[in-house]
Amino acid sequence: MHELGIIVHISRTLDEVAKENNLTEIGSVTLEIGEVSGIVPDYMTDCWKYYRKKSELFKESDLKIEILPAVTYCEACQKTYPTVEFGRQCPGCGSFETYLLTGNECSIKEIEAC
Repeated sequence: MHELGIIVHISRTLDEVAKENNLTEIGSVTLEIGEVSGIVPDYMTDCWKYYRKKSELFKESDLKIEILPAVTYCEACQKTYPTVEFGRQCPGCGSFETYLLTGNECSIKEIEAC
């Protein structure tokens, strides 16, 4: 379960942002997670509930998760398509000359201060 490690990294970022902006409490954090990132949203939520108790800064905060769709680009026909539905092979032209555009990310979208 790498979700706990991600939460630890996010908490360090929150500490830095709080110091830079003179925040004493964070109300919520919104994450954007790609649908093929390998991150399990329920595990992230469980890890957040466990780890937030260690910090006065965000011990009462909520974690919000937004799932970003995975989109693949085909270099052969120059079109995009939904990755999860079709995989690496372009449904339009059958080419394997494709690459993932979005859907593998994990980033902090928003931090709500109290």
